[in-house]
Amino acid sequence: MERTTGFLQGLRDSLPIAAGYLPIAFTFGVVAIQSGLSSWQGLAVSALVFAGASQFVFVALVAGGASAWTLVAAVLLMNVRHVFYGPSLLSRLDLARCRVPRPLLAFGLTDEVFATASARADTWPGRDRDVRLLGLEAGAYLAWLGGTVLGAATGDQVLQRCAFLKDSLDFVLPALFCALVMESARHGRRQVVFVALAVTLVLSLWLESYLALIGGMLAGAASGAMPAPPFLRRGEKGR
Repeated sequence: MERTTGFLQGLRDSLPIAAGYLPIAFTFGVVAIQSGLSSWQGLAVSALVFAGASQFVFVALVAGGASAWTLVAAVLLMNVRHVFYGPSLLSRLDLARCRVPRPLLAFGLTDEVFATASARADTWPGRDRDVRLLGLEAGAYLAWLGGTVLGAATGDQVLQRCAFLKDSLDFVLPALFCALVMESARHGRRQVVFVALAVTLVLSLWLESYLALIGGMLAGAASGAMPAPPFLRRGEKGR
């Protein structure tokens, strides 16, 4: 019963992520069909890759006739940041005695899931954290698959009738992630957030976006090991 309750609470926590994932996955379903993939192929990419922007790059490269080595290298480079997510959550959620298979938890650990779990880790009961994380990931995953199916099945017709939706959908996921990052800052990690943001913005002037993001993550992680300056500690007492 406790495990079921923890899983359901994780599903509840995933609702904001699901709301952001549905329109983006819908767009991916449309793009997959327009790039020459079948509905089943588009769904398979979402089911097996489950990596947001990487899927759009994957489909574009497939449509452009890229080699298998190019596909693998591009997706790996865009997702290497996920290597840092698992160890961070293991320490924050105290998953030393994890009852859920760790490879399963690792698969569902997207940017938004990581941000939400990190921000709410202190409020989750210690005994059910692994199950609650699984529920959080399951809600996000199901929303992504559902959006892909809808986009592949009806996307072309919907966008033809409502052309303005195309530009609106492109902004949903960045807006969702910004909101989750701000929640992390509100829970006492302002220094890490601000350093990572500043370094990412500076590096993006010269590097590809995924490389700038990796640099920002490393800088934010390094800053987390240092004492925060006084102006960043204001308002964090009592948390």
